[in-house]
Amino acid sequence: MVTGIGVAVALPPELTATRAVTLWRWDPVAIVLVLIAAGLYGWGMWRVWRRHPRRPWPALRAASFYAGLAVVTVALCSSVGVYQDTLFWVHMVQHLMLIMVAPALLVVGRPLILLLHASRNPVHTAVKRILRSRPVTVLTCPLVGVPVYAAAVVATHLTGFMNVVITNPWAQTGEHALYLIAGWLYLAPGFGREPIRWRLSPPAKILLVVLAMPIDTFTGVVLLMTRHEPWSAYLDQHRSWGPTPLTDVHWGGAVMWIGADAVMMVLIVAALFSWLAAPRRERGLRWVEQARLTALEQRTGTATTGHTDVDEDEQRLAAYNDWLASMARHDDRRR
Repeated sequence: MVTGIGVAVALPPELTATRAVTLWRWDPVAIVLVLIAAGLYGWGMWRVWRRHPRRPWPALRAASFYAGLAVVTVALCSSVGVYQDTLFWVHMVQHLMLIMVAPALLVVGRPLILLLHASRNPVHTAVKRILRSRPVTVLTCPLVGVPVYAAAVVATHLTGFMNVVITNPWAQTGEHALYLIAGWLYLAPGFGREPIRWRLSPPAKILLVVLAMPIDTFTGVVLLMTRHEPWSAYLDQHRSWGPTPLTDVHWGGAVMWIGADAVMMVLIVAALFSWLAAPRRERGLRWVEQARLTALEQRTGTATTGHTDVDEDEQRLAAYNDWLASMARHDDRRR
């Protein structure tokens, strides 16, 4: 196969169960970016632990974020990345990993709130101002995230764009970035609890998922019903093993339809669970937060600023942790 930039690329060997596990490729751009993201997140956790030893960054959030980075690595560097340009159904598996699975895990890791907790002025103030700015507010609006997600799915799979992706490595890298960004913009307002202006209720989260499900279903059904290979770049490879080009397209449509809807159902279940657990959890959290606020105001003289959660106000959180640290030092002196 010859790429759009004139570089000949040999087809990979026939996909087997063994090769699916053992065959990997080197993607320097992906690996460098993943390592940078992992390092910055770890540095942020260390900063939070250093400033507030009694309140370290939650391990479950960190596990979710690093799991998201692992999904990105597998999608781009494992056999999924090796066969992405040879088998369309493998490309669809990669698509789901990059636009749904990885963004969901990264969003739950709450990297933006970690950035706020780990940074100090002037970086802290600048980041908060950016996250609350009009452009970010518009971009993270659910009414923007759903159309962006829909456009990414339809434009890259129901047009001739796939021919460009298969033959142009730079277009392929852009497609991968598009999937991650579109997935994050779609999921962050509903499932992220990041320091942006949008934070959806459980019913709104379910509606957000329901609005996007027909997009995946429609795309999958169209691919299942096609009667010819829609992308000449796959035919030009003259692959001698595996499914026929048309069967490959049908398998890819099934992956899109069944796989994407399955992930969407998981999101709906998560939203339902949070909805059912919210009243009991909120009653307990309201009592705990009120106790923290009362103690904070009595001991430090910090006035209430309208927030009901100490953790959502950086100044009060710092004052609260300073007070806890002073209590710990006092206990140490008494011993």
